Amino acid sequence: MPVEDAEGRDRISKGRERLEEEADRAVDQFDQSIVDLLSWVLDTETRARIYVYLRQQPYSTSEEIAEGTGLYPSTVRESLAELHDEEIVERRKRESEGAGNNPYEYTAIAPSDLVGGIVGQIQDELNTVFNLDDHLESESDAELESETSEPVSISVEEEESDDDEE
Repeated sequence: MPVEDAEGRDRISKGRERLEEEADRAVDQFDQSIVDLLSWVLDTETRARIYVYLRQQPYSTSEEIAEGTGLYPSTVRESLAELHDEEIVERRKRESEGAGNNPYEYTAIAPSDLVGGIVGQIQDELNTVFNLDDHLESESDAELESETSEPVSISVEEEESDDDEE
């Protein structure tokens, strides 16, 4: 085989490796950006990482989530219990053949449902800020004022996809 062909293949191979590394880095940065955003919505990075993992890998057990996220199993179990109580994740017993322990498997609610659940809280907080002067007035002044206005109103609507129209 000519030396030029071997050098060309070597350059192509190294180029592919660099592209794969850059692609992996881009995915990691994208995932971290999503986790950062969801950390604000879900209160902690741990809960956000679990949510993202479950959107990517629905019907996972707590053990699978811990392995996939790199979180401690006890941390995952505690967070899953909280997320389940808050109705952000759903769980069901995993069906299996034979005797033994059937662990829970978890799925995360749709992002639109997640947003819909926090809209009211955000709206209330924004209205409190808009009406800050009303809240800071003395009680006697506040009695003269009837009700504070609510200038912020947030609504969440899901777009119809092409599949919904058929």
